[in-house]
Amino acid sequence: MAAEKIVQASGLLGWVDRRFPLISLYKTHLSEYYAPKNFNFWYFFGSLAMVVLVLQIVTGIFLVMHYKPDASLNAAGIPVAFASVEYIMREVPFGWLIRYMHSTGASAFFVVVFLHMFRGLMYGSYREPRELIWIFGCLIFLVLMAEAFFGYLLPWGQMSFWGAQVIVNLFAAIPLIGPDLAVWVRGDFVVGDATLNRFFAFHVIALPLVLVGLVAAHIIALHEVGSNNPDGVEIKAKKDANGIPLDGIPFHPYYTVHDIVGFAGFAFIFAAVVFFAPELGGYFLEYNNFIPADPLVTPPHIAPVWYFTPYYSMLRAVTDVFTWVFVAAALLGAYGFWRFKPGSLVAFAGVGGMLVLAILFRLLEAKFWGVAVMGGAVIIMFFLPWLDKSPVKSIRYRPSWQKWLYGIFVVNFFVLGYLGVLPPSPIGQIVSQIGTVYYFAFFMLMPVWTPLGEFRAVPERVVFQPH
Repeated sequence: MAAEKIVQASGLLGWVDRRFPLISLYKTHLSEYYAPKNFNFWYFFGSLAMVVLVLQIVTGIFLVMHYKPDASLNAAGIPVAFASVEYIMREVPFGWLIRYMHSTGASAFFVVVFLHMFRGLMYGSYREPRELIWIFGCLIFLVLMAEAFFGYLLPWGQMSFWGAQVIVNLFAAIPLIGPDLAVWVRGDFVVGDATLNRFFAFHVIALPLVLVGLVAAHIIALHEVGSNNPDGVEIKAKKDANGIPLDGIPFHPYYTVHDIVGFAGFAFIFAAVVFFAPELGGYFLEYNNFIPADPLVTPPHIAPVWYFTPYYSMLRAVTDVFTWVFVAAALLGAYGFWRFKPGSLVAFAGVGGMLVLAILFRLLEAKFWGVAVMGGAVIIMFFLPWLDKSPVKSIRYRPSWQKWLYGIFVVNFFVLGYLGVLPPSPIGQIVSQIGTVYYFAFFMLMPVWTPLGEFRAVPERVVFQPH
C-alpha cells in the first residue's frame, strides 16, 4: 500500500493528483466501483447512450463549422440554411459522412435510450433507493426530446418547416397563455428566421449543456447508491471483511471490457445504416426534407420523426369520446371504492379527479387535451417509483400474467408509433384511442395490479453463471 502511494505521488500524475482528485475519481467511479456480477446484455445500453452522446457532440461541432442558420433566400432562390446543408453534403470533405452520422445518431440515441428505460422498467431500477436516478433519467429523456425537436428544424426542409409549424402551434392550445407562448417560442408570428436562430441556439448551446449536466448527475447518483441487477438484489447487503460486496466486481476492467462487445455490435449496425440506408426508408430522414422549405406549399401528410410518433398518436387520439372514458374510470373507481372499501383518501380523490376531468374535457377544446395527454405520457413516468407497489423489483420474480402486461405495453407502444407515421383514418383513430387508454391505465393502475398474484421468492444472492 505504501509503495502504491509513492507511485501515485510521483511524476506528473502525482503532481496533478495533489491538485485535482484524479486518482480518487478513477477509483470511485471505475476501479473500485463494484457492480453486480450478473449484468446481462440489457446493461449495454447505458454505456452505449454515453457513446452516442459523445458522437453527437463531436459530429455536431463539425457541422456547426459550415452550417448557417439563415432562412433568407440566396441568389438561386434557395434558403441559405438548406443550401448550407447541401454544401456540407456535396462540397465539404466527408461532410456527407458527418451529416449522416449525426442524423443516424439522433435516431440511434432514442433507440438506445428507449431500450435503457425499458430495462429499468423490467428490473425495477426505479425502486428505492434509486428514485432520484430514475428522475434524472426521465429529465434526460425530456431534454433529449427537446434537443431533437430543435435540431429537426435546422435543415430547413419541407418536413422541418411544417413539422415545427404544427408542433409550435400546439402551444397555442394552452388556455390563457397559449397564443403568447407560441409567439415567444417562434420569436415571430410565423415560423421564420427568428425561429431558426433561436432553435439553433437551443440545439447547439443551451440544451447540450443541460443534457451533459443531467448525465453527470445521473451517473453520480447511480454510483452513490449502486447499480441494480436482473435479480433486484442489493449487493451492498452482503460484504466481505474488507467491505467489498460478495456479488460485486470492479467496473474496470471487467465491465469496460464487457461493454466493448456491446459497442462492437452497435458499431456494425450503425455503420450499416450510415453507409447503406441513412434515410432508412424515410423513417430516419424523410424524403420531403430533401426539398427546401416553402411556406406556400404544404406537404400532403405532416408527421414527426419516428421517435415522436407514439406520443403524436396519443395527441391525435384525443376526441370527445374521452369524456366518457373519464366517466367510466370514475364509475369503475367508485365501484372499487364501494366493493373493497380501501378507506384511502387517495382513492377517493382519484374518483373525484376523474369526474372533474370529465367536466373540464367538455369545457376546454380537445386540442388542449391532446397536448395534455401527449405531455402527460412522459410526465407520468416520473411517478413510477411510487406507483409500483410490487413486493419484488425484478420482472423475473413476478407472476406470469404481469409479464404479459409488460409485453402488451411494448407492442402497444410500437403500434402507436406506427399509427403516428400514417395519415389519420377512422380505424387508426380507434386503435390509437385504445392504445392511449392502455398506456395510461398501465401506469395509473399500477398501485392496484402490481401487488396482486403469486410472487417467486427472491434469492439472497444474485443468480450468476459464468460464461
